[in-house]
Amino acid sequence: MGLPTETVYGLAAHALDPAAVARIYAAKGRPAWNPLIVHVADARAASQLTRHWPASAQRLADAFWPGPLTLVLHKQPHVPDIVTGGADTIALRVPAHPAALALLRVSELPLAAPSANRFTQLSPTTAQHVEQALGDRVSVILEGGACDIGIESTVLDLTTDPPTLLRPGILGAHALSEVLGQTVRVPGLDATDDNANDARLPHRSPGLSARHYAPRAEVWLASRGEQGEVQNMLDGLPSDARVGVLAIDRGLQLSGAHRTLVLPDEPAGYARSLYAALHALDDDRCTLIVVERPPVTPPWSAINDRLLRSTR
Repeated sequence: MGLPTETVYGLAAHALDPAAVARIYAAKGRPAWNPLIVHVADARAASQLTRHWPASAQRLADAFWPGPLTLVLHKQPHVPDIVTGGADTIALRVPAHPAALALLRVSELPLAAPSANRFTQLSPTTAQHVEQALGDRVSVILEGGACDIGIESTVLDLTTDPPTLLRPGILGAHALSEVLGQTVRVPGLDATDDNANDARLPHRSPGLSARHYAPRAEVWLASRGEQGEVQNMLDGLPSDARVGVLAIDRGLQLSGAHRTLVLPDEPAGYARSLYAALHALDDDRCTLIVVERPPVTPPWSAINDRLLRSTR
């Protein structure tokens, strides 16, 4: 089932039914070592899937659930290994979307729901994106409108001391640290961190592959603030190249681009627009997308993470 959430659309199935979960992996072409996020109706339902529900988890749940925060904790034995990619941990969150919450509450089931796309490809932020990506691989898609946040949730590992940010999201490390009363470890943006590319090792979070969140078109990043870098990239291409540009600078004047889309110059608005813009350039048959890179500062860390992975 295609399930709308406030982050991206998910491909949902009963998390405690291994056969149902296996169909998620088959539909996405997702490798077995890559774990799934389990969506639940509330913190109580989340705690029932963990061996220990610490006070830190409850504080974060009280502050940010429903919302774009995934917590990683040690799993109960009855949680199938196929859900966790063989790891002894489970990734849990309560989505802040009325349709997703209604389904979770009525069904009283935990739902494994990774992004409803093919593995490593661009995440869907509309029902139409799900249909384009998966076609007849998904029989039901709940129409929930465009996603409010537009990029995947922040993932925080509470099994480490201090807690570790496994995947950046629109909810940043500073906000998490304030609630926890302690520093959150933030690894670098290098996708090899924590052995992320080693398929022999269990992963605690999705979204750690070197290549991820990628459109069909090749993606190049141009440093913002360096005059003419985007234009220099365009000038070096064949005249018949079909190139799309994602810009932040509304005054950017370019020649040689097939289509230029200007995204908001603040992180929340940019995140909300990013995947929809990349989908639009893919649909317009662009073979190369040049992105005017956002600032490399903490508020933009999740967006830079997604852009970097899309280039690999």
